[in-house]
Amino acid sequence: MQKNLLPSAHFADTKPHYELLDGLRGVAALLVLFYHIHEGFAFAEATNGDGNGLITTLNHGHIAVDFFFILSGFVISYAYDDRWKKMSLGSFFKRRLIRLHPMLIMGAIIGTISFLIGGSQQWNGTVTPISWVMVALLLTMCMIPAIPGVPYEIRGNGEMYPLNGPGWSLFFEYIGNILYALIIRRLSTKMLAVVTVILGIIHTWFFVGNISGYDSVGVGWTIDTVNFWGGLVRMLFPFSIGMLLARTFKPRPIKGAFWICSVLLISTFTVPYISPMENLSINSLYEVTCIALIYPIIVFIGACGYSSDHYTSSINKFLGDLSYPLYIVHYPIMYLFYAWLIEKRVYTWADTWVMATTVILSSIVLAYICLKWYDEPVRKWLARKFIKKA
Repeated sequence: MQKNLLPSAHFADTKPHYELLDGLRGVAALLVLFYHIHEGFAFAEATNGDGNGLITTLNHGHIAVDFFFILSGFVISYAYDDRWKKMSLGSFFKRRLIRLHPMLIMGAIIGTISFLIGGSQQWNGTVTPISWVMVALLLTMCMIPAIPGVPYEIRGNGEMYPLNGPGWSLFFEYIGNILYALIIRRLSTKMLAVVTVILGIIHTWFFVGNISGYDSVGVGWTIDTVNFWGGLVRMLFPFSIGMLLARTFKPRPIKGAFWICSVLLISTFTVPYISPMENLSINSLYEVTCIALIYPIIVFIGACGYSSDHYTSSINKFLGDLSYPLYIVHYPIMYLFYAWLIEKRVYTWADTWVMATTVILSSIVLAYICLKWYDEPVRKWLARKFIKKA
């Protein structure tokens, strides 16, 4: 299974928000929620031997994570590039940990509860001892990935974080933050452009050449060799694009940008699967094109846009605030949904719309509760205690 979706950072302290980018992050989070519903249909169908496991609706939804890597690069460069004379490495890492880690811990806890509710079973029906579940919980909280086949890889399908699969993208997000603080921020804009082009060439070779064998850019969710290096390339290229865009960006007002960008984003997810041509993955070529060209254009338009009314502004704020908690908490619910699909042998929206709608609404409600009652208060407390204004 491919796990998707990565959070982008809030803007630091006193700088103004590009509020439409917050809103687009939320739109992508909701689309990923719907994508994972349909991923469940394909996964259950393949598990039961009733189909080939091909996702047919929003089937490019996994590249939402690449969109978020671009957003993260843009936001981090915008927020921190001009602050390093006043800010230490320690201060930067504290800010990033405070932004990302509280909800990661909550996601691990919710994932543990979900696993226990599901009978502590791997996908093959084997029951996992509670001791290994607790080990997996501790390691997930510390962002230590599970190696395929070890006892604490408790679901048995190779996930880097088996209690909450989407944690894989946080793993690479953390690597991106470390590389930014130690190396990338020091690069001139010209050198960053050169690095981005080189990464783009490697990115295209890896995915269009189908080195992973996935026939898509959906790598990184496990920690084997091809997924680690593929995940690193997958993160670094769009991350660098976002930073380069932030450094060279010159805003111009674009009315209706939120709705334009939302339509474009949805459209990229809905293009049908494209069959390979000889040794080339044409499906990956389409996804690489989205990442290299279409998504930077969407981010540019979104950064240029503005909310012309209170209604649009409120939507952007709500979606932006909800996006990361929704990303973190929805997949433990999906695990239970997937198990239900396998048991009932149902694989379509028409057959499952009541349960699927319940999963979607419960994910949104749980994310909002975690946001308001846990994430925001905890981050505010940590910021007061550990962060000095820079």
